[in-house]
Amino acid sequence: MSTSIAENQLRTSCNRDCPDACGIIATIEDGRITRLQGDPDHPVTQGFLCHRTSRFLDRQYDPSRVLTPLIRRDGKLEPASWDEALELIATSMLKIREESGPAAILNYRCGGSMGMMKQLTDHFFNEFGPVAVKSGDICAGAGDAAQKADFGEGDSHDLFDLLNSKTIVIWGKNLFVSSVHLLPVVREARKRGARVILIDPVSHKTKTICDQYIQPRPGADAALAFGVVRWMIDRDQLDANASSYCDNFADFTAVASSRSVDDWAAEAEVSTQELEQLASAYAERPSAILVGWGMQRRSNGSNVVRALDGLAAVSGNLGIAGGGISFSFKRRGAFDLSFVDNAPSAPRSIPEPLLGPGILAASDPPIRMVWISAANPVAMLPDSNTVKRALESRELTVVVDSFLTDSAQCADIVLPTTTMLEEDDLLGAYGHHWVAEMRAVTPPPPEVKTDYEIIQLLAKRVGLSEQFSESAETWQRRMLSRVSELGASLEDLRNGAVRNPLAKSVLFADRAFETPSGRVNLISGAPQPIPTPPKDYPLLLMAFSTEKAQSSQWAPETQQGPADAILHPDAAVGFEDGEIVTVESRVGKLTVRLKFDDQQRRDILLMEKGGWLSAGRCANVLIEAQVTDAGECAVYYDTPVRLGPCTV
Repeated sequence: MSTSIAENQLRTSCNRDCPDACGIIATIEDGRITRLQGDPDHPVTQGFLCHRTSRFLDRQYDPSRVLTPLIRRDGKLEPASWDEALELIATSMLKIREESGPAAILNYRCGGSMGMMKQLTDHFFNEFGPVAVKSGDICAGAGDAAQKADFGEGDSHDLFDLLNSKTIVIWGKNLFVSSVHLLPVVREARKRGARVILIDPVSHKTKTICDQYIQPRPGADAALAFGVVRWMIDRDQLDANASSYCDNFADFTAVASSRSVDDWAAEAEVSTQELEQLASAYAERPSAILVGWGMQRRSNGSNVVRALDGLAAVSGNLGIAGGGISFSFKRRGAFDLSFVDNAPSAPRSIPEPLLGPGILAASDPPIRMVWISAANPVAMLPDSNTVKRALESRELTVVVDSFLTDSAQCADIVLPTTTMLEEDDLLGAYGHHWVAEMRAVTPPPPEVKTDYEIIQLLAKRVGLSEQFSESAETWQRRMLSRVSELGASLEDLRNGAVRNPLAKSVLFADRAFETPSGRVNLISGAPQPIPTPPKDYPLLLMAFSTEKAQSSQWAPETQQGPADAILHPDAAVGFEDGEIVTVESRVGKLTVRLKFDDQQRRDILLMEKGGWLSAGRCANVLIEAQVTDAGECAVYYDTPVRLGPCTV
């Protein structure tokens, strides 16, 4: 039964790019939302929100919000009517399709909203074309590809199965920033006797809740994994049945046996004692690995995750309560999205990390129009200056957003859309298995529309009105058709979040896998280590999530002055703490303020991700556009940089 809430309170959910998809209680006074709280009835949210969402009302009522369509005239974005903006877009789309074919139009949608209704934008462009699309995934593509290759699917044990673990290895994940609702679960597991181990090149607050902290060389996680396997081989502690459910078992264990534990530890730049302590704890089943998103954002990222998958498999930690290896949860697993998934193949795709160069290089036909929704690619993609140039040079760039982001500033037309507090939608999560409804708790401003309403209006102008005539609720019921008779109907969700009835509590309990052979597909070689930074660019840049803002959704006042660059004082000999300097890579320069932290490794430089290009705070101007070894993920963390005197 739901906890009683006041008459002036309404329930909804958070749709932002975060694993938790939290339940929210909004308090409304005199027609204005005055407070956001975590829903105490949501089993994962448990009554508290992250700092970012607790402060979302600053964004909701930000005076810089876009409240009317904008059209670029004489180089400036000026207010326009919906009719004028949509007529201009429709006329251009029909003309481009007639002259160059739908491959000349690119639909780019990312994770600015995780709502299922955003899939209808893709559906519209599939019906109109299909048009060109992005491929891969800047955030999780390499890890997803790894688990697909190894297990045939990517999902996780029930979140609360961690309470059955004897050891929990948090491998490259900062719970205090990226997974705050994992904290109570991990703390409870530790209270019950579980050992908690953090492995991360970056020192952060998560180590304060752990029994052991290991700080390896960036990109050397596979060496640690193979070192643990070697330790277990030497002590005959691998699962005796592993070869019966794992392909390439002999090759995988041969790689581990090719070096001693000492040698694997040396490659990872940790002590043998640290590796052996990790191995001893992990070998006592059941042990769980929580894989962070950072390690797979390297050139070897997919194969590094595959090495970790292999460790989980041969150690006997697959298919048992308290075990498993969690990279992500099936966010879309409860929903029927066949209208998108079964669409005809796109005539052209551009790997997402290569979006800027890909748009500029496209020919026969060139990309003439770009539609951007739920995304700010200029700020969030590698090689931001090239992305900016690509968008500015198109015949028509349309951005659907609530703010004049770096990407919207490149647009010919900006269409104002709703916030998460102003629309109805459905949400899955990639940090747990609960499904929720998102309900509008306040009406949008008069000239602001949902993404679906925008598509409906545009559909009428391009001959697709019938395909998009149904209400948002009708689409939501269709999306829930797989689970509506299993306790997860729209009516059920209106009473609170429901665990996806199709999700398993323990994966692979029958040791059957969705691979072609039905067995784990172990990686058969060791991943190539990332190159050591050259002497003239001795630091590796890492721009990470922050508790201060969601991706690039910063308050304007925070984007003033140089961004902070955090590093060990020994990595900045000749410079002072607080000094304004230049960070330079082979592709760009950025002015930053140094901030010393002697807990960091001496070979890394840290920044916050999502800084605005227009404010001179975007770390992605330094990062080359390239893709990972599989999954077309962005290689965010292999960029060598150096410090220099400020030249501004």
